[in-house]
Amino acid sequence: MDSGIITIMLPLALAIIMIGLGLELTPKDFARVSKHPKAVLIALFCQLVLLVGIAFLLCKIFALPPLLAVGLMLLAASPGGSTANLFSYLFKGDLALNITLTAINSVIAALTLPLIVNFSIMHFMQDGQQITMQFSKILQVFSIIIIPVCIGMLIRHYAPKFSEKLNRPLRIFAVIFLLLIIAGAIFSERENIAAYLGQVGAATAIFCICSLSIGYFVPRFLGINSAQARACAFEIGIHNSTLAMTIALTVIANSAVAMPAAVYSIFMYIFAAVFGMLISKFAPLSTAKQDAVST
Repeated sequence: MDSGIITIMLPLALAIIMIGLGLELTPKDFARVSKHPKAVLIALFCQLVLLVGIAFLLCKIFALPPLLAVGLMLLAASPGGSTANLFSYLFKGDLALNITLTAINSVIAALTLPLIVNFSIMHFMQDGQQITMQFSKILQVFSIIIIPVCIGMLIRHYAPKFSEKLNRPLRIFAVIFLLLIIAGAIFSERENIAAYLGQVGAATAIFCICSLSIGYFVPRFLGINSAQARACAFEIGIHNSTLAMTIALTVIANSAVAMPAAVYSIFMYIFAAVFGMLISKFAPLSTAKQDAVST
């Protein structure tokens, strides 16, 4: 992929997407944590502890090559994508909780993502293959995530009508950009793509299924109602693969590290749609409503 596109266009395009995410958030979304503290804490525990641990185990079980292992850990450390809100809407999840989790995840990921990625680099990479994520790059990750989101929130606060007009075009742009970045990442590694699919395809598919399942069943087991559990499932199961790939290509500057996120993107929406239909069938809307009332 052209170096100018990688260093300038990818961060700029991702910033536009993160501004779009910010357009959906208000300070009330952060304050709303006090209304759903249990659900938020459980979802964060699932995402930051359970899924990161599962990703690490999958790297070991499938004996992933170092660069792909770092890529899978980067994917696991990435927060939920804004598309999670759409799936939650389609399958009757608690949208308020979704938006709250998106807001909290966006802030926390700016701190936890560099830590998890640095750990995976130190653990999986050989001395001769060393890639690094120095403090300057950590600040770059922070700026990629936080600053555009804050800009989006400011636009929504001071120009709410304008933000409503921007929302749909930015969502369309996000989908198109995701497809383009997947295509670009695959093209740059076209000679190795078949090998990568063989090496990381099963691991990413299992990780996707685990993300959705843990996101739903752990909260349910711990007494969270069905609507909120659905919100947790989609927030946790739909990782921000666009963010993961952009960091891999710009901050880490390695297209192989982007492969797990690219492959994950192929599975993610299909698995999320199937999972949503299964949940709707076996935990129907009436049950979700009764649960919501009783909580």
